Amino acid sequence: MNKSLYDKLSKVCKKESPADLIFRDAHIFDAYTASFYDGDVAVKQGYIAGIGKDFPGDSVIDCKGKYLFPGFIDAHAHLEAALVPPNEVISAAAACGTTSFIVTPHEVWTVAGKEGIDYLLKQSEKSPANVFLMLPYCISPSLSEGHESRFSSTDFFSFLKNPRILGLEELMDTRGVIHSNPVLWKTADGAESKFPGGYSSFLSLDSEACSLMKLQTGQIPKDFSYTLDEVHAGMHIHIKEDSAVHKLETSIQGILSKGIDSRSFSFCTDGKKVGDILREGHINHLIRRAISLGLPVGKAYQMASINAAECYHLSHLGVIAPGKQADLVLLSDPKKVDIEAVFHKGKRVEKKEKYPISHCPKELKKTLHFSPLEEEDFHLPIFKQNSTVIGIQEGEIRNSRLQVNFRRSNNFDPLENPDYRKIASISRNSGGKRMCVAICSGYPIRQGAIATSLSRDCDGILVIGDSDRDMCLAANELLRTQGGVSVVSQGTVLFSLALPIMGLLTDCGHEKAEEQLRLLKEKLHEMGIGTAMDPLLPLAFLSSPSIPEIRITPRGMYVIKGAQSRLLKQ
Repeated sequence: MNKSLYDKLSKVCKKESPADLIFRDAHIFDAYTASFYDGDVAVKQGYIAGIGKDFPGDSVIDCKGKYLFPGFIDAHAHLEAALVPPNEVISAAAACGTTSFIVTPHEVWTVAGKEGIDYLLKQSEKSPANVFLMLPYCISPSLSEGHESRFSSTDFFSFLKNPRILGLEELMDTRGVIHSNPVLWKTADGAESKFPGGYSSFLSLDSEACSLMKLQTGQIPKDFSYTLDEVHAGMHIHIKEDSAVHKLETSIQGILSKGIDSRSFSFCTDGKKVGDILREGHINHLIRRAISLGLPVGKAYQMASINAAECYHLSHLGVIAPGKQADLVLLSDPKKVDIEAVFHKGKRVEKKEKYPISHCPKELKKTLHFSPLEEEDFHLPIFKQNSTVIGIQEGEIRNSRLQVNFRRSNNFDPLENPDYRKIASISRNSGGKRMCVAICSGYPIRQGAIATSLSRDCDGILVIGDSDRDMCLAANELLRTQGGVSVVSQGTVLFSLALPIMGLLTDCGHEKAEEQLRLLKEKLHEMGIGTAMDPLLPLAFLSSPSIPEIRITPRGMYVIKGAQSRLLKQ
C-alpha cells in the first residue's frame, strides 16, 4: 500500500472523509478466529478503510440480519479444462462468490508456451476477480514431448518477475525430486523468491522429499493417510471437487474422523465447466457440501478464504480487516451459502447471461502442425505373441499394464479381438508424422473411432478405434478443425467439437460448447462406451507422464512405477 492510498483510508477510518461504500449492521465473519461479530465495514478505493460504527459514506448497503464474508479463493484451478476462454469461467464463478483464482495452466503452457501464458494474463486482467498464475513445472523431463523449444528458461524466469505469477506449481517429476535433478533444482532455486508449490504422486517418500525441497502444496489422494503424511511434512492440501473428480467427502470425513486442525486445507475446483458452475455453484458449492458433511461453519469458510490466502502469502486477501482488499460476499444464510451479492475491490459483481467472445491472437488458432495421415500409418504388426496392452479402468485416470497373447500378423485387427482397440498418440507439433500405435482395453468403442487434442501434459493428439480407416479420418478431422474432439463411424464424421484456440478452447461460447459435449457423449455411449464412464476423462490422461502405470506418447509407451519411468520397446 502506498502512502497516498493509506492517507485516504486513514481519513475514512478517522471519519474525516466519506467512504465510497458502507456495509451497515452486518454479521462480520472473522476469518482469523472463525467467529462472528457485528459492525459496519467502510470501503474506500477498493480497500477496507475501517470497521466500526457511524462511518459517513456515499453509498450504504443495509446488511441487518445478513452475513459478510471475505471473497472465496479457488486454491488450484485449470481454467482451460472448461473448454472456453478463461473470462467466461471467471465471470461465472465470481458471481458465485469466488473473487480469487490460483491458476495452473498445464495445457496452455505445453501447447503454446510463452504466447499461451501471455494470452491468459491478458484475458484475465480485467476480470471481476483476482487471477494469479502458477507456472506449471509438471512434466517428467524424460517424457516431455517437444514443448521445451517454445518455453525457454529465459521466458520462464522473466515470468517470475510478474507480480501476478506467484511461483511454481504441480511439480510432478517424482524422480527429479527424490534424486535432486540438477535442472529441476536450478529451476526451483531460481524461483526461490516465489512460492514453490506442487506435489509428486504415488511414492511413499515423496512427502519428505517435497518438504526438503520446500514444496508447499499437495492434493488429496485416495488414501487419507497419505494426506496426513503430507500435512505432517508441512504441506498445505487442496481439496478438489470439479466436474469429473470428487474428493471432498473423503477429505472432510478424514479431517473429522482424525480430529485434526483444518487450517492446512483449502478448497479448489481444479477444472470445472461453466454449465456446472451455473447449475450448482463454484467454491460456494464446496462450502455447502462440507457443512452438510459436518464441518463446522467457521472452519468451512476459513478453508474457502484465509487458508488459501496464507498458503500463497496473499496477505491482502482472505479476511475482512482494515487495509485488506474489499473482496466481499454478502449472505443471507451461511449454512445454505445463499449469496445476496458479491463485491470485488468494492464493486458489485453482476451476473451475466452472456459473455462476450474475446479476441484471440491468430497464432494461437493454428497449433496443430502434423502431416495429413493415411490409413497405413495406423498399421500395427504383431511380431510376438506376448504384447503389451494399456488397460483403461472405468472412472479412473490410472491405468494398468497388461500382457496379452495375440496371433502374429502384419496388422493387428480389433475386429478379430473384440475386447481390444487400437490407440495412437500423434505429435501435434512435429510437422510430420511422429506417432506411436499400440493396443488398449477398457474403451469399447464400436464401429468407429474417437480423436481428441485434449491430452494432459503431452503435446499430442490421441485416437482410439477399431478401424484404421476411421482412426485416420478422426485424426485428420482434428487437423481440419485445429483441435477438439471428433467421432467417426464407418468412414463418416458423425460429430466434431471444434476447439480452435490452442486446440483446447472453443470460441463459440459455453452454452453451445456444452450442448455439443452432451451430444458428443450421447453418441459415444451409443457406440459402446458405458454410461457410467465419462468418455473423455480417460483419454485426457492417457498421455500424462506422471500417472501410473503405463502411458502412451508420440515417442512410445512408458511404464511409470514410483520414481522410475521406462520407455518400452515395441
